[in-house]
Amino acid sequence: MADGTQIPDTLPLGTVTGFSDEVDVVVIGLGIAGGCAAVEAASNGARVLVLERAAAAGGTTALAGGHFYLGGGTAVQKATGHEDSAEEMERYITAVSSDPEPDKVHAYCVDSVEHFDWLEALGFQFERSYYPEKAVVQPETQGLMYTGNEKVWPFNTIAVPAPRGHKVPVPGDTGGAAMIVELLVKRLADLGVEVRYETGARRLVTDDDGTVAGVAWHSPGAGDGVVKASAVVIAAGGFVMNSDMVAENVPWLAEKPYVLGNTYDDGLGLRMGISAGAVLKHMDQAFCTAPVYPPAILLTGIAVNKNGDRFVAEDSYHSRTSSFVLDQPDSTAYLIVDENHMKRPRMPLVPFVDGFETIAEAEEALGIPTGRLQASLDRYNANAARGEDPDFHKAPEYLAPQDHGPWAVFDMSLGKAMYAGFTLGGMATSVDGEVLDDTGTAIAGLYAAGACAANIAQDSKGYASGTQLGEGSYFGRRAGRHAAHRAAAE
Repeated sequence: MADGTQIPDTLPLGTVTGFSDEVDVVVIGLGIAGGCAAVEAASNGARVLVLERAAAAGGTTALAGGHFYLGGGTAVQKATGHEDSAEEMERYITAVSSDPEPDKVHAYCVDSVEHFDWLEALGFQFERSYYPEKAVVQPETQGLMYTGNEKVWPFNTIAVPAPRGHKVPVPGDTGGAAMIVELLVKRLADLGVEVRYETGARRLVTDDDGTVAGVAWHSPGAGDGVVKASAVVIAAGGFVMNSDMVAENVPWLAEKPYVLGNTYDDGLGLRMGISAGAVLKHMDQAFCTAPVYPPAILLTGIAVNKNGDRFVAEDSYHSRTSSFVLDQPDSTAYLIVDENHMKRPRMPLVPFVDGFETIAEAEEALGIPTGRLQASLDRYNANAARGEDPDFHKAPEYLAPQDHGPWAVFDMSLGKAMYAGFTLGGMATSVDGEVLDDTGTAIAGLYAAGACAANIAQDSKGYASGTQLGEGSYFGRRAGRHAAHRAAAE
């Protein structure tokens, strides 16, 4: 077995001769999930200790743009005139989930407005503004945008579309969520919670019946120690930086994409969970994207595979489109637009191949069978002229015949476009963050949240920007609250 996949041994409680600390709840990791878990546990009366391997808080959260997927009638939705309900949100999330867990989806949607209010109570406010364009991240500080497939068929026939991507008011594509972590750290200080930096959890402590009873830790400065606790919350991130685990579970992610994560997304939290009996879910799933927009006008074109066939509605959310590219022969695809709809992206992640005076020339240059791209384009153009797309149901606003040459080609293929990705698999958990074993039974004393827990972010085709921060913060809170109540009951 490769080193990166080895499972650490648990430490029997009876062999521990002394404890560095005795607390109610110990939280491993101080990103969005760990921070929310710790705040909620302390707010519910628990004595909490946070262990963070890095020298500062944030984890991968600090790299995120700052979207939170929230709905059901938040203050931003109401202020910008967008009606939404928990019921419609629940229909949508259920529809895009490959393996929905109804209790989790329901709780997340029903509590979404309350969670929005809780986040703002940390000390900031989402801007009461709406960005209407098709983009990956709002260009400024607009507080609301569509960040999923709500308006894409067939989901727009299942649930009434509403924008739910709430962005922290920090401009830019990355770093917006770091502000939330800073506010969580401040709240922890106000609650008297100790955060021990440069201190990494290494092994779980278990008693004779398998109950998790603490954590063994290591610090370069302080050496080794053991914390005794009534509950342990693992919020230690995913495994995208562990090449052995990636190769074993999502090998395509190891080949060509740029991975999104921090040094400590090495799967140790997951492997510690396994040592206590945790079962993992969705380990073969990962978010991936190489956006072809903005500008949105490019979405009037057609995406075809190496055979010249369309395979997805081009107006899909960028990770959905990208995931369908990976399903194509040799993960090869091209975006074709005519001169009237050609505009070069400001930051092209999908490279421009060339312009072609005729479609026959494009077919020859791309190695597409003669006549196949022409046939796909002819069919699309005829339907688009009538405002229709019977094959993939692209929204009318993105339908336009591509019949004025020359034609431009962008390469969406894996290995040519700049794909980025992160892992989605994690420990199976209850709605309250309790880690489950292979029988579905909660492992006493063990909780998980964030990127090392399997909740509503399951695959790239159904993902929406803001899901990771949304579920990490929400289910982190639930885990912290339940852990505190467990400690109080002992």
